[in-house]
Amino acid sequence: MKIIKPYYELIGGFHPEEMLKKIELCGRVCYKSEDKITADSSERFVKNIIGRGHESVLEHASFTVKFVCDRGVTHELVRHRIASFSQESTRYVNYKNGKFGGEITVIEPCFFEKGSERYGLWEEACEAAERAYFALLTAGCAPEEARSVLPNSLKTELIVTANVREWRHILKLRASRTAHPQARELMGALLSELKEKAAVLFADICAEG
Repeated sequence: MKIIKPYYELIGGFHPEEMLKKIELCGRVCYKSEDKITADSSERFVKNIIGRGHESVLEHASFTVKFVCDRGVTHELVRHRIASFSQESTRYVNYKNGKFGGEITVIEPCFFEKGSERYGLWEEACEAAERAYFALLTAGCAPEEARSVLPNSLKTELIVTANVREWRHILKLRASRTAHPQARELMGALLSELKEKAAVLFADICAEG
């Protein structure tokens, strides 16, 4: 059994300047003020519409993130409505295959201290699940049948594409101090990067909110 930490990756290109210009162009149609567009007007315009709560305009720009995390976190993420999801399927993936090293991969829980009794109990439970999973496959079960014993900690990959408005909503919920610790661990890191790369779009979101 392999234990890894969760991580994410911005994929398919992340271009804040292009997103801001597109949002401004779309937003100025509302006011018929396209003549006011300049080489450096988009950041100020987008900041103003966010301040006024006119966030529907943000739906014209989107980006994609790949999450590598446990299945429990993905169960929360896929509840968001205005987004597209593609996820690693335990119905079709057979972790007994050689390309997986003949083992399952699980995500290390951030709330258990490594070496503690709780961590040991969690690790034993995951190892027992792995043994049961492989025993079922050996007994002739299909992956979609054997998966019933796999743990919530099982590593999975989830691709999420959403518009900027929805990403703001996701981050407000999943990076906040009231979110599940493993969701907060992942989304807090994403929020920090987005604030650095696209401050005008995300700087007002507080991870402690």
